[in-house]
Amino acid sequence: MPEPAAAPVVPPTVFRKGLLLHCGAEAVDRGTLSHVETPSCTESWFPLPHDFLLKEVESQLTAHGFGIGETTHALSHEGKRYFGVLQILRPDDGPGDYSWIVGIRNSHDKTFPASLVMGTRVFVCDNLAFNGEVKLSRKHTRFAVRDLRFMTSRAVGRLGEQFHREDERIAAYKKQRLTDKAAHDLLIRAVDCRAITPTVLPEVIRYWREPLHEEFRSRTVWSLFNAFTEQFKAVNPHVVAKRSQALHGLCDSVCGLIA
Repeated sequence: MPEPAAAPVVPPTVFRKGLLLHCGAEAVDRGTLSHVETPSCTESWFPLPHDFLLKEVESQLTAHGFGIGETTHALSHEGKRYFGVLQILRPDDGPGDYSWIVGIRNSHDKTFPASLVMGTRVFVCDNLAFNGEVKLSRKHTRFAVRDLRFMTSRAVGRLGEQFHREDERIAAYKKQRLTDKAAHDLLIRAVDCRAITPTVLPEVIRYWREPLHEEFRSRTVWSLFNAFTEQFKAVNPHVVAKRSQALHGLCDSVCGLIA
């Protein structure tokens, strides 16, 4: 039988909106992942196929009672690096202005191990923020493929508790009022902790002073947080994960969530 034709590259959707298409990343249909050639293993390195990893994560999410909504997938560096975003359907009504998401990443060039990141997607401005990483494997070891189901089950099993902590965190962000003076102080501290770079500071200040959406006109930590993440749309997804975690740490300290 002839080889099936490669799935076409799909255009960006609202859910992708800039995040997965920056710095050379290309949004692809999930069928394209099965056509990405996995490099040959070495004595100490055993790469995981992108589509195999995705299927295992989806299977374990379903097995643990999570529903899966919209998904997006991107490849970069000639298919050697993969990043996917899966919207998790909430088991209850929950807050209506954001949703849970899981990011998956994998590499065939030894840049990073297979891992999951969890976070949120804010519906009103369609931005994403990641705040935690769960590695499936410290590295692509000899028995990584054999043990993948166990590793993904263990990793996904940790997500439920993290998601509920995220709900509590966002509730605290929405409750904490913020003056302009306090916001300006946080903007500088965000540069210091590398949640943002100095070059984008004017843009974040503009989003704080002139919110793009009515929902963020209240002067709270949640409003400032979304001013930051609005700018994240133009950042490489692997960088977004690191910056989001730094930003969460900063906002948590303001809300008294950490000492």
